[in-house]
Amino acid sequence: MNFKINPIFADETTSILAIIKAFNTSGTIFGNGQRNIIKLFEWNDKTINIKSFKIPNLINKVAYKYFRKSKARRSFEYATVLLEKGIGTPQPIAFLENFNWLGLRDSYYVSEHLVTELTYRELVEIPDYPDNENILRQFTRFSFDLHEKGIEFLDHSPGNTLIKKSTEGKYDFFLVDLNRMEFHDTMTFEMRMKNLCRLTPVKEMVAVMSNEYAKLSGESEQKTFDTLWKYTADFQQQFYRKKRLKKKLKFWKKQ
Repeated sequence: MNFKINPIFADETTSILAIIKAFNTSGTIFGNGQRNIIKLFEWNDKTINIKSFKIPNLINKVAYKYFRKSKARRSFEYATVLLEKGIGTPQPIAFLENFNWLGLRDSYYVSEHLVTELTYRELVEIPDYPDNENILRQFTRFSFDLHEKGIEFLDHSPGNTLIKKSTEGKYDFFLVDLNRMEFHDTMTFEMRMKNLCRLTPVKEMVAVMSNEYAKLSGESEQKTFDTLWKYTADFQQQFYRKKRLKKKLKFWKKQ
């Protein structure tokens, strides 16, 4: 077993370990749990969030033991880095990895559970969401700040940014699902635009984001829009091609 706890919670090591070990028999399921299972637990007047990652296949069992950090460990470490850089994410509490002779057996990431009003997804799915454009522009400034700090969030997709209203007209943003991330000294314009291409297929939203990003970056609005829309269209084409392929595979499996 490999276990690490945030020094802030070091005095609570025993209780955190006990909750993780009781994961299968207690807690409240959060989300759909299609790949990974997330459960909520009440702990010391807080609600905490424990993510149990899908048991890896044979190759990854070995890789996560000898060659790569597990998703749980990366989530914990990346959350720590984000907070150090002033980027919002739920407070990391601990991670735990269980190994056997073959490799990684199972792993868990523990963080504080954050209740927010919405995610970026609502801006896509509800065009008339209150204060829509203001939130979108503030989100764009948040993304620009990520890029300026060299943070490439590889899962920068609609459900992975939590949005919380802080004061009148002001919003705070928090990244979740952190296990795929890269850190750079600088990010090129192309890298930045490609990093935003998974967020929305709505051309009007891309136009607003391009307008705001151009103001911050100094690039022309037209170049920003053209580049971001190209990457967005490419991503959407690949996304739906994969969906069609999966449907065909499911159809042939049923035959």
